[in-house]
Parts: sequence; structure tokens; C-alpha cells
Amino acid sequence: MKVARALLSVYRKEGLLELAQGLHELGIELLSTGGTARLLAGAGLPVKSVSEEGGFPEILDGRVKTLQPRIHGAILAVRDNPEHQRQLAEHGITPIDLVVVNLYPFRETVARPGVTLEEAIENIDIGGPTMVRAAAKNHAHVGVVVNPDDYPAVLAELRQTGGLSAETRSRLARLAFRHTHEYDAAIVQYLEGLAEAGEAFPAQAVLSYEKLQELRYGENPHQRGALYIDPRATGPVITRAEQLHGKEMSYCNVFDADAALELVKEFSEPAAVAIKHANPCGVAVGPDLFTAYRRCYESDPVSIFGGIVAFNRTLDLATAQALSEILADIVIAPDYQPEALELLRTKKKNLRILRIGPLDAPVLPTLDFKRVGGGLILQEPDIAPEEPETWTVPTKVSPTKQQLDDLKFAWTVAKHVKSNAIVLVKDRATIGVGAGQLNRINAARLAIWQAGEKARGAVLASDAFMPFPDVVETAAEAGIAAVIQPGGSLRDNLSISLCDEKGLAMVFTGRRHFRH
Repeated sequence: MKVARALLSVYRKEGLLELAQGLHELGIELLSTGGTARLLAGAGLPVKSVSEEGGFPEILDGRVKTLQPRIHGAILAVRDNPEHQRQLAEHGITPIDLVVVNLYPFRETVARPGVTLEEAIENIDIGGPTMVRAAAKNHAHVGVVVNPDDYPAVLAELRQTGGLSAETRSRLARLAFRHTHEYDAAIVQYLEGLAEAGEAFPAQAVLSYEKLQELRYGENPHQRGALYIDPRATGPVITRAEQLHGKEMSYCNVFDADAALELVKEFSEPAAVAIKHANPCGVAVGPDLFTAYRRCYESDPVSIFGGIVAFNRTLDLATAQALSEILADIVIAPDYQPEALELLRTKKKNLRILRIGPLDAPVLPTLDFKRVGGGLILQEPDIAPEEPETWTVPTKVSPTKQQLDDLKFAWTVAKHVKSNAIVLVKDRATIGVGAGQLNRINAARLAIWQAGEKARGAVLASDAFMPFPDVVETAAEAGIAAVIQPGGSLRDNLSISLCDEKGLAMVFTGRRHFRH
């Protein structure tokens, strides 16, 4: 397919002049609109306006420029269809062989703080997507380019052959349809975000994610994997992390790093979190990051091996030195002191070092979803703030101030542990975690076994209610002082009575935190 005429109408101007100059040198006639035409003419390139070509001016503040039969007929005509060619000749329409279009910046517009609905609406492109879809539909005869990154390759092929191969036109068409799909998805997501809370789950789930990178491998080395980003995602999220050092990430690296980041963001004091297989094996706060890390490490010095460690403060040299003494896969922090970063880079060749930026930046709330056979399950994320003032104490003994602080800490950690979950805490550091067990008593036994003698005087959190008193009985035998759980079981009285008998305090939160 030889290219004789090209229509250029773009919002993103990078690379445009180089492309247009190359097209002109090849003898290709240039058509354009508005600001694009002015830019080309200002560079001394001969360009014919779409208004002149179509015989109709741009109207309605530019809302109508290319929506004309003479433009779309030139794009959509099938070149080897005699009737199409007869109609082109009858109406004096000359075919357009190449369409170079990118669209108004809708997604960037709605991402700005304080953007109005009127501003968003004016950045919904109409003529651009119509031309893109027309050219992509007729890709057997027309080339379409929506991304400036493709300009050099397209220009190189035109210089070599004077046209674009069927393979190139097919590839560009796929990119074009993907581009308009993502554009429309962004509009739908924005407008749905303005709907009432009761309409959170639309009749159709419109999801649009952009490929960020190929992963080292999937969940296992024999599986391939890739990471995609929600273009609306902002703030401290794992897909926005900057990798400063280390091997490429794998599926499990990303998944575990996300778990570590989301948990460490829960704390305002200096905190350290260690994650293994998406579950916390150590969590602690302290007066400084070094202390928080040492207490986190002491929570489970075995499981932290090969794990992910996350911090909520800039990583300092002393903490980096301590971290360098273990084998960790990933470290995450808002930032790094230069000497701390250099130490880790020098001593840990394969350590993946991720910089996340300020943790107090807002994150756009989105629905949580999981894939099941043949579909998706969507839900609101479990991010509603806790309300300790609504918690109740059904036992005769109330927790002390220290115990209540530990109970709050344990409850926060339990929200991030796979169900069934039991978390033991002392002095706002985990000492035992029972994760993902098939029954609650085994989760409790596992956490208490891990804590050992440190369980005496500690507190216990359960992510869901305890329909049997066995967990309380086991906790009392280990010396646990207080328990926090949602409450709400028909057999709550059995656990409450046993707590009263053994002298334990119990707190009901009224909220469950299952995590599957």
C-alpha cells in the first residue's frame, strides 16, 4: 500500500515535526487541523487544512472539525471496490492513506485536583476517536498511528518501501482500537466515579490497565507474567514504585511487595514490616526506624529469610547496615539516605530496592477484584477507618491502657493476614502469627507456639469471631492477657464466660477482617 496523502491531527506534539518533515520529503501531501496545521505551517511545511479539503469550516469552538463526509469518505473507501471508487470520483474525494491522530488528554485532565465536570467534558474527544476507528476499520488500505513512539518505525518503512505492509497496518490497527477502548474506559470510569455510592457496581465492569513491564516470571518459573497499571493510580502504590537496584521483579515479588507496602502504610510511627508469602511474619513500631526494624526482625528471625521488608520512613545507614546482615529479596521505603542506598547496593547485588515516595500522598480508591472461572468478583476494598470508640468490652475485666494499645496494633495487623488469622502482640510488635489455617484453633496454636514464653502478658487478635471457647482456653493456658475479635457469634457467651473465669479481657470490634 503506497502512501500519497496523510492526515495529521494530534494533541501530543512530540515527534510531530520530524514525522511531517519526513513525510514531506517523501512527496506525501499533508492535511491537518487547527493547532497541528499552524505548527506545521510555522515550520515551513506545506499543509492543507481539513476545512479547505472538506469545504466546511471548523465550528462550535472546534467541536466539529473532521466530522465531514469528504474526510471520512477519504479514509473509509475500499480501494479495490469499483463502486467506492466511482463514488469518490463523483464527489471529488481523494483518498487519505495515513491517519496520524492522538486524543485530547482526558485522563490527565480528570487526574488534576479540583477539576470540574465542565473541564472533563470539554476534554472528551469526538472527532479524533472517530478518525482513528475509521482508519483502523479500513486498515486493509489505510495506516493509522496513535502513539508518537511509532513515528520512527513508520517513517523508516515509508522511506524503504514507499508504503506500509499489511502486517504493519494490522499491528497499528490493533493498537488504535486498544487506544480508543482505553480512552472510552477512562471516560466511563470517571463518570461512574461521580455516581452515587449506591451505584458502585455498574451493570458492566469496565476495566482498563496499561502494561507496565514484563516480569521475570509468573508465580512459578515456568509461567510467564506481566505487570499492568491502572492509569488512574496515584500516590504510594506498588505500581508507582521506582526500582533502584536488583534483579527484575517476578509475580510473587510484586504481590508480596504490595502486601508489605499496604501494611506499613497503616502506621504513623516509625514502622517496619516483614512479609513472607503475602503474610506478615514481623511487624513493629518504635521510637526510630532502627528500633522498629530490630523488633520486627525478632518477631520471626527465621521466616524473614528471603522475605520483603518495608519501612515508612527514609531508610538510614544504621537500619540499612542491620538489614544487610540478612538475606532479603526486596526492601521498600519512601526514600533512602545516600550512604544507606550505597551500602545496600554494594553488599547486596541481587536485592531489589524500591523507592515509593511520600506515603501520605492520596491514593485514588478503586474496587478490589479477584478472578474466578468465567468472571470476576468485585468488592469495595477493606480500607474503612477503624472506630475504636465503638468497640465494646463484654468481660468483667477491661484491658489496661497498654493492653488496649497492643490490641489496636494486633487488630491492624490481623486485617493483613490470610484467614483464618490469629495475631499475638506485645509492646506493639508481633510475636506470633497464625495465617491461612483451615480452623481457628490451629491458627491460635501456631501463633502461640511461635511466641513461646513471650506469649505471657501478650494480647491476641482474631480476624473473625470465635464460635467455640477453645481459642480462649488455649490463650489462657499460654498466659495471654487480652483478646480482640469482631464478636457476633451465637456462642459468644461461652468465650466471654471463659475469659471471666480465667481473668482475660475481651474486646468486640463489631467488624470482621477476612482476607482470602
